[in-house]
Amino acid sequence: MLETNKLHSHNSHPHRVVIIGGGFGGLYAAKALGRAPVQVTLVDKRNFHLFQPLLYQVATGGLSPGDIASPLRAVLSRNKNTHVLAAEVVDLEPEQHKVILVDGELSYDSLIIATGVSHHYFGHDEWAPLAPGLKTIEDATEIRRRVLLAFEAAEREPDPEKRRAWLTFVIVGGGPTGVELAGALAELAHKTLKNDFRTIDPTQTKVLLVEGVERVLPPYPAELSAKAEQSLTRLGVTVQTKTVVTDIQDGVITLRRGEAEPEQLDTHTILWAAGMKASPLGQILAQRTGVALDRAGRVIVEPDLTVAGQPNIFVIGDLANFSHQGEKPLPGVAQVAMQQGEYAAKLIQRRLKGETLPPFHYQDRGSLAVIGRNAAVAALGSLKFGGFPAWFIWVFIHILYLIEFDNRVMVMFQWAWNYFTRKRGARLITGQNSFQLIKKE
Repeated sequence: MLETNKLHSHNSHPHRVVIIGGGFGGLYAAKALGRAPVQVTLVDKRNFHLFQPLLYQVATGGLSPGDIASPLRAVLSRNKNTHVLAAEVVDLEPEQHKVILVDGELSYDSLIIATGVSHHYFGHDEWAPLAPGLKTIEDATEIRRRVLLAFEAAEREPDPEKRRAWLTFVIVGGGPTGVELAGALAELAHKTLKNDFRTIDPTQTKVLLVEGVERVLPPYPAELSAKAEQSLTRLGVTVQTKTVVTDIQDGVITLRRGEAEPEQLDTHTILWAAGMKASPLGQILAQRTGVALDRAGRVIVEPDLTVAGQPNIFVIGDLANFSHQGEKPLPGVAQVAMQQGEYAAKLIQRRLKGETLPPFHYQDRGSLAVIGRNAAVAALGSLKFGGFPAWFIWVFIHILYLIEFDNRVMVMFQWAWNYFTRKRGARLITGQNSFQLIKKE
């Protein structure tokens, strides 16, 4: 095997592929290279792959963190050519073909960067501690802690005004994450917790979903946005469109609707689902290679997902701005990352044989957003529908893509159980100093 590799590489070692990031893009690239005559190193700060589309289920007590995460070593254990490293990348040296880690360096022949995005507070980073976003397991358990503590605090609050503030939840951003979070929160309050308290009535909870443009789910067809809004309203969510956040203080959010005067709302739980900014590796790549970035800091890639002037560096997934198909860049969804990961892996293998591939082309298999029990919206090609069929397809597709078999069985069982009993078994308040949150009132 080594003999054939010698033909394709400068030295005697097999072609070295370094993949940064174990999300959907990086993981699918690594899996697709599992049998190739290459040496793969997957680097990630975390030792697990996280199924981000289900984070909101952890945030609202429907699933436990372990249900939606898979250890990277376990997922890739069959790929004998693959090393998994838990390490942090701090710099790149494209001239030397090196990736610089906090505590070392790696050499590569091909590099795949798939480090994704994080929250963007549009220049108001001071809002971050007051309005957590939902990107990591820690975010999800922190949101779960805040949400459940709010009900506990309300139960102990004699003053009706203050109690109302504890039972008011504001979600900023009406994209898929915001819609799913709002639906799950309303369900938790109005159904799951209905009989759990003695002083408060959880069905009096106010869940407010705020979106800056004129409809929720802006990337979806207009009729599905309307369906989603109806479903949310039925669940008890108040949807406010054309509304922007002008300020967030401890216990107060200031909102401006259209041209009206800003209004203040008392609330202790604000959740952020509004903006995304690219991972810092995008900036590093721009400094080292001169590649252009878009406003969100994503790397503008070539039609074959490489960086201009660096044919051996690929950028895939949410970190990539791929604008070679349609007027808008491809959306930051798991499907795009998976297909790009597989494409990059295939192109690397073709190049080793001295061949190439046509430019990357994304096959849109449709988009789905779930709003609550039995309610979802789906756009699958020319088919656009909502309600139970969309919800059923959504459940099926998400379980299909959970990486490890045991996770699928667990999630399927738990969902079936939650579905029939409306019990969310993972309603645990964890973390230190939980009750300081309440005391500071």
